Amino acid sequence: MEAQKADLSALRIDRQKESEEAGKSRRTTWVVSTIAIVAVVLGAYFALGNALAQAVDVSLATVALSSPSESNAVLTASGYVVAQRKAAVASKATGRLVYLAVVEGDKVKKNEIIARLEDSDILAGLDQAKANLEMNKADLLSAQRALGREKALFEKGLSTQEDYDNADATYRKVLASIDVAKAEVTAQDVALENTRIRAPFDGTVLTKNADVGEMVVPMAASVGSQASVVTIADMSSLQVEADVSESNIERVVPNQPCEISLDAYPDKRYSGYVAKIVPTADRAKATVLVKVAFNHYDKSVLPEMSAKVLFLSKPVNAASMNAKPILTVPTSAIAERNGRMVAFMVKDGKTEEVPVTTGRVFSSFTEITSGLSAGQQVVETVNNSITDGMKVRVK
Repeated sequence: MEAQKADLSALRIDRQKESEEAGKSRRTTWVVSTIAIVAVVLGAYFALGNALAQAVDVSLATVALSSPSESNAVLTASGYVVAQRKAAVASKATGRLVYLAVVEGDKVKKNEIIARLEDSDILAGLDQAKANLEMNKADLLSAQRALGREKALFEKGLSTQEDYDNADATYRKVLASIDVAKAEVTAQDVALENTRIRAPFDGTVLTKNADVGEMVVPMAASVGSQASVVTIADMSSLQVEADVSESNIERVVPNQPCEISLDAYPDKRYSGYVAKIVPTADRAKATVLVKVAFNHYDKSVLPEMSAKVLFLSKPVNAASMNAKPILTVPTSAIAERNGRMVAFMVKDGKTEEVPVTTGRVFSSFTEITSGLSAGQQVVETVNNSITDGMKVRVK
C-alpha cells in the first residue's frame, strides 16, 4: 500500500514549474524577435542612407577661357553671326537651268550674270517681234508718201476730203502699229532678261541650291524644281544677333560698347557696339533681339557662327582686347579642404577631388592657374556636404 502511494506521488504533475518554464520560453522568444526587428530596422536605415547618398543631385559647370573684360561686363548673352543683307537669288521666269557660273564661296559683283535659263523660245519670239517692227517701218514709208501726195492734190483741188482723210488714217494706223511692234520687242527683251539671273549686290555665294539641268520655278513646290538658284550675302554687313532676357534689357542701350567672342576662335575677341535694339519681344522666349555690330573683323568671321557678347559698362582699350584669355570657373565651384583649394570632378558617378591653384576673382568667376584645363566639367556648387568619393547624380 505504501509502495503504491509513493509511485503515485512520483507521477504528480508540477504545474508551477511548468508555468515558470513556459514564461522563460516566451521571454526568450520576445528577446529574439526584438533583436530581429532592430536588425531589420538598422538594415533599412543603412540601406536608406545608401540610397539617399546615391541620390545627391549636382550641376556641372564647364571650365572655360574668359576675357579680362568680364570684370566690367554688365550682361552676357549668346547669339549668332548674321548677314544683315542676304538674298536667295531666283528667276522671275520658269525654265531649265542651262548655265551656272558660281559655286559656294565665289565673290560676285552687282548685276553680274551668275546663271541662265533655257531661252531658245524667247530668242525666236524676239526675232519675230523685231521683224514685225521692220515691216511696220516699211509700211510707214509708204503711208507717209501716200499722205503727202493726197495732201498736195487736196490743196490743188484735185482730190476730195475723203481721200485725204483716208490717207491720213492709214498713216496714223501704221504709226500705232510701229508702237505695238516696239512694245512687243520690249516685252521679249524683258522675257529674255528674266532668264538671266544676276547678282542683286556685291557679295559672296553662301549656298548653291540648283544644278544645271534642273527646273527653276518661282515659288517652287514640286519635286525636282527649285525656287532659288543661289544664296548670297554681303559679308560687310555681318552682325551678331543676341537674345537678351526681358528682365535684363534695361542694361542694354544703343551704342553701348561690347566685346564679341566666337566659339570657333575662343582665343580671339572683337570689339563692337549695340547697333539696334529690335522694338518687340519674343513672347515664347521672353527675350528681346539685340543686334551688335563689329568695329572691325576679318575673313574668319562667317555667317551663322555662334558667338558670345559681353555688354560692357565702359569701352575697353586695345591692350585689354589683345590680352590672353584666362581660365575660369564659377567661384562657387571652388572650396577649401585641409588648407588647400580644390574643385570636384565627377567620374563614374562619384566625386573626385582635384587640387587647384586660383588667381584673380572676377565677379562670380575665379581664375584657375593650374589643376584644370578648358573644357573640363566640375561640380558647380560645392558646400560642406560635398566630399571626395561620394556618389552623385548629375542633373
